[in-house]
Amino acid sequence: MLKISLALVLAVFGAYSMHVVLELGYVGLWMSLFERPGSRQAVADLMIACVLLLGFLWRDARQQGRRFWPYAVITLAAGSVGPLLYLLLAPKAATAPAPRADGLQASPSKS
Repeated sequence: MLKISLALVLAVFGAYSMHVVLELGYVGLWMSLFERPGSRQAVADLMIACVLLLGFLWRDARQQGRRFWPYAVITLAAGSVGPLLYLLLAPKAATAPAPRADGLQASPSKS
């Protein structure tokens, strides 16, 4: 279900982004983002979020043996499209339970 949601978000957001780029142009889009203080603040916030997300993607890509740079380039050029693609194209997760945040081992499930 997660992959379907990611694909839907990527398709809708990608289509809207393409519409805006076709209407304004790539440079025109960036220029419009810096016309007003509120827009500049929102862009700065999104840039910070994308840089933080790139750190998480880099670490996860190293742990999973995946390539990081294609998604980094896409993220720098097109924002959240890179992380969305990274998650959408992730290999199927292993069946082992995720480690607990407190460092303790998960108890075996009783079926």
